[in-house]
Amino acid sequence: MANKVFSDAKAALEGIPFDGMTVMAGGFGLCGIPETLIVALRDSGAQNLTAISNNAGVDDWGLGLLLQTKQIKKMVSSYVGENKTFAEQFLSGELKLEFNPQGTLAERIRAGGAGIPAFYTKTGVGTKIAEGKEEREFDGERYIMETGLKADLSLVRAWKGDKEGNLVFRKTARNFNPMMATAGKVCIAEVEELVEVGDLDPDHIHTPGIYVDRIVEAAQEKRIEQRTVRAA
Repeated sequence: MANKVFSDAKAALEGIPFDGMTVMAGGFGLCGIPETLIVALRDSGAQNLTAISNNAGVDDWGLGLLLQTKQIKKMVSSYVGENKTFAEQFLSGELKLEFNPQGTLAERIRAGGAGIPAFYTKTGVGTKIAEGKEEREFDGERYIMETGLKADLSLVRAWKGDKEGNLVFRKTARNFNPMMATAGKVCIAEVEELVEVGDLDPDHIHTPGIYVDRIVEAAQEKRIEQRTVRAA
């Protein structure tokens, strides 16, 4: 069986990035984002990327680093309000955006990983979200069709993982990461703690190792997206 463990993020990405690829990046805000792998992807120099992620990080962290270098040509996202670089590039026409309701985005990714090409949802009916999409009626209610999402590469961040790629996520970091792990042709995981096979309780594993191709242990910078302090 192939060894899935790599010494660092650069080594884990070796030979995978290419221009024009689609990349999924897990997490929510700055929680549970594959921050080390994103830096390595930036350093790979891959261009014209389509990035699928709930949000675009902040100006100097997460996917914001790839926006700074203009390596992303399109974002498929739900919330992008914390990134001035994103706003500037989008308003100038440099960056394309496919906007999704948050639940729809999550389900599109889950569907892609499950081999479901499309599904119907009530979310967005009668709004701009529905423009250009197929609409059908079920039991007297209107629904629009949304397509599943897949990627060439999924980058995920877990709390713990073993050397076979079994992953355990913690709290907010569980948002988007597990379904993205299933939806990429290649999945690379970074973990805060890498343990031996058998050290994880099977009942606590969120993502089975069969979905994970490569894994790397990486420290985490626990950045705060918006720091709020009490007035003195």
